[in-house]
Amino acid sequence: MRSEKEMFDLILGFARADERVRAVILDGSRADPEAPRDDLRDYDIVYVVSDLASFKSDPGWIDIFGERMILQLPDDMGAVENKQPVGYAYLMQFMDGTRIDLTLYPADRISEAAVTSYCYALLDKDGILPTEKFRDASHYLPTPPTAKEFADCCNEFWWVSPYVAKGLARDEIIYAKHMHEIVREELAKMLTWYIGLHTDFRENPGKYGKRWRKLLEPELWELLLQTYSGSTIEGTWNALFATCDLFRLTAPVLAAHFNFSYPRQEDERVYAYLESLHKQSMESRSIISEE
Repeated sequence: MRSEKEMFDLILGFARADERVRAVILDGSRADPEAPRDDLRDYDIVYVVSDLASFKSDPGWIDIFGERMILQLPDDMGAVENKQPVGYAYLMQFMDGTRIDLTLYPADRISEAAVTSYCYALLDKDGILPTEKFRDASHYLPTPPTAKEFADCCNEFWWVSPYVAKGLARDEIIYAKHMHEIVREELAKMLTWYIGLHTDFRENPGKYGKRWRKLLEPELWELLLQTYSGSTIEGTWNALFATCDLFRLTAPVLAAHFNFSYPRQEDERVYAYLESLHKQSMESRSIISEE
């Protein structure tokens, strides 16, 4: 794997030599002082360019960055006719393990750029970058829930949970796991708010919960791990109950703090139904195995 110095020399060397590149911005984990410092971090780069069309018309220009393992052009994927992106991205994974997520952004529209994460200028030939917006991670901080957001989260969580149980009772493991992921998405919202509450909404919990281990109490972290299951019916039952238990530990804390109404009656009724269906399911499976 190439060193960080080699990669920055390559990225900035091209930018300095090509007159179309007017500025270079470093974004993402390598610009974030709180991100883990390892070699697996991507190079999230923005080239601010004077002629974006000339780059797009010559796809081979990106070969300068090295031998690619795989390339993705997200702005050319999906319903392209409905997309009108301002910039254009090249996501490049190289054979040596390094990766560059490179976005071209037109210089004449730089004032429209949503610079909301930790980032800073590596190069600015014309002094065009809005540096007052840089190094601001507020976009990634959790925000307190409204009463409706909290109520909707609770309702969806307890509404979908019986679908998981029904799938497990019917031995429909794939269906049950799909529904469990929906339930876990609502748990993730609640945990994000819970972490926000305990950090004054000033800590970035990380993409997809990358920093939850650091920000959750150890016992809640251990319970969170139990919400993941293997391929067995009983393992998924256990994961479902762990998911419910963690939700029941965190949601009422938020309700009390923000003076929201927690649906205690729905909670107890649904949880009792899950326990009943689990018991019936296990008894039924036991009878079948004995036969």
